Amino acid sequence: MKKIVAMICILLSVQTFSQTDKNNIVKTNVTAYAFRNINLTYERVLSKRFSITAGFGTMPKGSIPFASTYLKDTEVKDPQVALTNFTVETRIYLGEGYGKGFYIAPYYRYTSVNAENATITMDYTTTPDPTKISGKATGNSAGLLLGAQWFFGSSKNWVIDWWIIGGHYGAGSGDFRANSSRPLTAQEQQELKKEIDDLNIPMVKYTTTTDANGADVKMDGPWAGFRSGLSVGYRF
Repeated sequence: MKKIVAMICILLSVQTFSQTDKNNIVKTNVTAYAFRNINLTYERVLSKRFSITAGFGTMPKGSIPFASTYLKDTEVKDPQVALTNFTVETRIYLGEGYGKGFYIAPYYRYTSVNAENATITMDYTTTPDPTKISGKATGNSAGLLLGAQWFFGSSKNWVIDWWIIGGHYGAGSGDFRANSSRPLTAQEQQELKKEIDDLNIPMVKYTTTTDANGADVKMDGPWAGFRSGLSVGYRF
């Protein structure tokens, strides 16, 4: 009987924590704003070792951040891109716990990318053809994040969450349209299809169909990314 009473007391103490302690955290990754990414994450602490988080991020349509660094040697000009992602994560705290200390976090992420007005000059005829490309790609992936979280302030209400390193991998697909600047002949359509098919994008499968106005490209392949950053937030 004493053992049963002791067990009930333990369960009640855990339940009291989940109901009355500061087990809700709202935060934002401040480093992501350098990439025009507006984001918000909610974390619910469930027990000493476990919590669950849900995060949303969006990058409004505009130029790709730092595009001049990694597009300078390509023929792609003036792309306009918008991005949205949603992440669900389970955290396992290894140190002090209750939302504090080092953690490992398996997670799932859904990502959607919209591209507009990316210009590529095609040289499949004697007259270069500036082609406008637009479309959408989505990806579903699973990953693992390593990080650490601290509370500070007189009431321990303020939060710093350091995403040390993380990465995810999955599958994605996309539909893109390449619009020619002028009507294409049947021969030019064949040459355009060959130009696109000869791009040989690594690990990506895609099919191309052409018409008098350009080409449709359907793509399937792996989807990968990494996570790192510093979040600040409030605990209540």
